[in-house]
Amino acid sequence: SFAIKCGGSSQTSASGIEYDDESEILGAASLYTSSNNEWAVSNAGNFISNPNGPVYTARTESQIIGTLDSELYKTARVSASSLRYYGLGMENGKYTVELHFAEIEMGDPYSWRGLGRRMFDVYIQGDRVLRDFNVQAEAGGSKRALVKTFEASVNNTVMDVHFFWAGKGTCCIPYQGTYGPQVSAIRVSQGT
Repeated sequence: SFAIKCGGSSQTSASGIEYDDESEILGAASLYTSSNNEWAVSNAGNFISNPNGPVYTARTESQIIGTLDSELYKTARVSASSLRYYGLGMENGKYTVELHFAEIEMGDPYSWRGLGRRMFDVYIQGDRVLRDFNVQAEAGGSKRALVKTFEASVNNTVMDVHFFWAGKGTCCIPYQGTYGPQVSAIRVSQGT
């Protein structure tokens, strides 16, 4: 089991879950393994003219609606193409996978900053569980927490959670390079 604060510093949730720091600077083609060797993250893809460029993270100071853990959603890991998280050395068996999202770069639709659409696919253990996933649309707006929960099995001691941009949605609203996967936190726990 593991929990990761994607793109940000370690944090303890209101329910006492410890989320590991994942604020490492990632490049256009990079791999980082956690200090406890429980998980790794890889990024592939290069943002062109994007302010997120060298760090591949997003941040907001705005309050996140719909959660007791607003801080958990104020940073996120982003990628121009492919973002993968691996659980390492896991016991074989059944797991619950929680994916935490909030669209924190685009505004709500009442201004031009909210006209963009971030769409991406999510695969768990190679199976596509979300297709053309639009966090903003499903959560009912920007800066709103959304948790998607799935069940998956580990058979080879590795859990693979893959976020993939398939070229859909917009690319340039509210600024150049606003596209691709964005995830705030991941929690994988044994059992279903």
